[in-house]
Amino acid sequence: MHSTVEKWLSLSREELDEIYSSAQAGEMPRGDTHGTAILAGSPLSKAVAAFARLFAWQGKVFDIFSADGQAGVLVNKITPFSLTFIVAKVYRDNSWLDGRETIVIDYSKTSFFAKLVRDEIREVEPGVYLGKVWWRKTRILDFALTRTDPG
Repeated sequence: MHSTVEKWLSLSREELDEIYSSAQAGEMPRGDTHGTAILAGSPLSKAVAAFARLFAWQGKVFDIFSADGQAGVLVNKITPFSLTFIVAKVYRDNSWLDGRETIVIDYSKTSFFAKLVRDEIREVEPGVYLGKVWWRKTRILDFALTRTDPG
């Protein structure tokens, strides 16, 4: 696990929100990323992250295809076999957290199961993204993405 992400596992939701709000949207992720679920402020955060990584969600694979490199699609890697399911559109828009530019992962028109979910991510350091998961307009979880190839 990336050292920055490991530190995030011990932070409160407010501390993660401060990191997210102080970051710029950053570069659009491309290709394969490792994902880490963050149950902010919980003493079980590391155990939950490990369990989720093994059995539920391993990350996302981005395909940025617009001519300007600012939009695309992704698929989530789920199950212990990292099968790719649950497609989303990826684009820039304003964050529901602070109104500033963010990278949106929008499932509303691409997934029956996740149509009420919206993710937002910002690049906190090169190749390391902090994300927020929304169910309708309610925040439910934080997560991290790290590029598998940091180049």
